[in-house]
Amino acid sequence: MKRLSPHPAIARALARLVLVATAALSWTAAVSSEPALASKASWAGVVTYVVDGDTVYVRPLEGGEARNIRLLGMDAPEICQPGGVAARQALQERLLQRHVRVQSQRKDDYGRDLAKVYLGREDVGQWMVRHGQAWSYRFRQELGVYATEEQNAKVLGRGLFADPASEYPGDFRRRHGPCRSAP
Repeated sequence: MKRLSPHPAIARALARLVLVATAALSWTAAVSSEPALASKASWAGVVTYVVDGDTVYVRPLEGGEARNIRLLGMDAPEICQPGGVAARQALQERLLQRHVRVQSQRKDDYGRDLAKVYLGREDVGQWMVRHGQAWSYRFRQELGVYATEEQNAKVLGRGLFADPASEYPGDFRRRHGPCRSAP
């Protein structure tokens, strides 16, 4: 049986299509520092409200109600804690009315989406810690995913780390309980 080869123009078009598809996949991988961003849990939206330094409301671009998002990997001061208002203000200035990408992981005990939030390629939780507006979220003996950014912010005396008496929010909550109302 004789094998037919495609017309040269068709072969070139197919080769170009393969190159474009490969380049698109490579670009997607390069843009995303998290491989799961292409999953169904990843979506785009607009930040409509900033509750505090680690919680925002994001309205999905495809429509529907704004969703309550808790930034994963970091912990900002409570709003009634020293540094809490400054952390909220920093997050407002960075995100309010901006388009973001949300990579939801799961729900917390309060029904919020625990998620990584990206402004372009930038991980917003990482940005908050790097600028001294939050701590890397600790769990048991683990220092968290942003431990390096936290250490650098401490060394540079950025944000809340300019005050040596600043207190990790988990410790603050254990000593004082949750904030009852925003100032």
